[in-house]
Amino acid sequence: MTHIDNSALTILITGGCGFIGSALIRHIINNTQHAVINIDKLTYAANPINLSSISDSDRYHFVKGDICDATLLKTIFERYQPNAIMHLAAESHVDRSIAGPESFIQTNIVGTFNLLEASRQFYDKLPHDKASKFRFHHISTDEVFGDLPEIGFFNENSAYSPSSPYSASKASSDHLVKAWQRTYGLPTIISYCSNNYGPYQHQEKLIPLTITRALAGEPIPVYGSGLQIRDWLYVDDHIDALLAILTSGNIGESYAIGGNNEQTNIHVVQSICQHLSQLLPLHRLTSNNGFQSLIKHIEDRPGHDQRYAIDASKLESTLNWTPKHTFTSGLLKTVQWYLAQQK
Repeated sequence: MTHIDNSALTILITGGCGFIGSALIRHIINNTQHAVINIDKLTYAANPINLSSISDSDRYHFVKGDICDATLLKTIFERYQPNAIMHLAAESHVDRSIAGPESFIQTNIVGTFNLLEASRQFYDKLPHDKASKFRFHHISTDEVFGDLPEIGFFNENSAYSPSSPYSASKASSDHLVKAWQRTYGLPTIISYCSNNYGPYQHQEKLIPLTITRALAGEPIPVYGSGLQIRDWLYVDDHIDALLAILTSGNIGESYAIGGNNEQTNIHVVQSICQHLSQLLPLHRLTSNNGFQSLIKHIEDRPGHDQRYAIDASKLESTLNWTPKHTFTSGLLKTVQWYLAQQK
C-alpha cells in the first residue's frame, strides 16, 4: 500500500461547485489541514452557494474556468503547485447527454486530456521528493460498465460496456487516465462510484426531483416500470472513500465504491413519499394515497441500464472503508435536509 504525507496537502479539485465536489471541499476544509484550489466552469449543475460556509477560509481558493482551457490549467499549476489532483469535473446527466452529447465529449474527454497533460508537464519538473508524493485521482462512475443481469456485481476488473453518451465519454476519460499512467508514468488512481445522493444535489436527479415535485404537488416522473435497480451511496460515505483512496491507494490501481444499498427506482420514489407523509402529516396531499398519488410512469429512457451493483470488497479490505449509512438512514437525512431548505 502506498501512503503519501497528508498532513497538509494542496489539492486541486475540478468541478468543486457540483454536488460531490462541494461535499468533498466542505469536508476537507472543515476536517483537515489541506488547502483546496477549486476550478469550476459554473455550468447549470454548479452552485457556489454549496460552499458559502467555507468560502472565507484562507485554505480555499476558487478559480472560475474551464478544464478545456489548457493555458488556464498551466497557470493554476504554476501558481498553486498542487500535491494532488482530484478530478470530478464532468457533464453527468444521462438525459442531457442523449439530447446533446457534444458538451459531454468536450468536458469529459477533451477536458480530461488537457488536465492530464497539464499534470504531466508539472509532474515531470518536480524534484524526486515532491514527485513521489504527487497523485492524480480520477473520479469515475459505475455506469462505464453498462448494466448487470439479476445477479452479480461490478468490480475493478469489470469489462467496459457504456450505454449512453455520458457513460461512453466517462469510459473514454478512464482510458486516457490509464494510458497516461502506463505510457508517461503519471501517478494516477481511478475510483468508480455508484449512485450518490444527499444534501445539495442538483434538482434534476431522481431523489431531489422527487422531493421538489412532491412538495409542489406536481407529477413525479418514473421511467418505464421503475424496476431499474441502482446501488445508492450516501455522499458523505463517498467522500470518506475518496480521501482514503487519495492518501493510501496504490498508484495505477482502481477502486470500486458502493453503498451496499440496491433499490429499485420505484421503491426509492415510494420511500420518499412515505417519509414526506410522516414528516408533513398536515400536508394537503396526505389524503387519497398522499404523495404517492403524484407518481406518473413515463416512456422509458433510450438505452436505459436495468441494474447497477458494486462489489466494494477491495476497498473495504485494503483501505478499511465501509459505508456508515444505510439507505433508510441516508434517505431520511436527505429528505429532512430538503425540507429544511423550504423554511
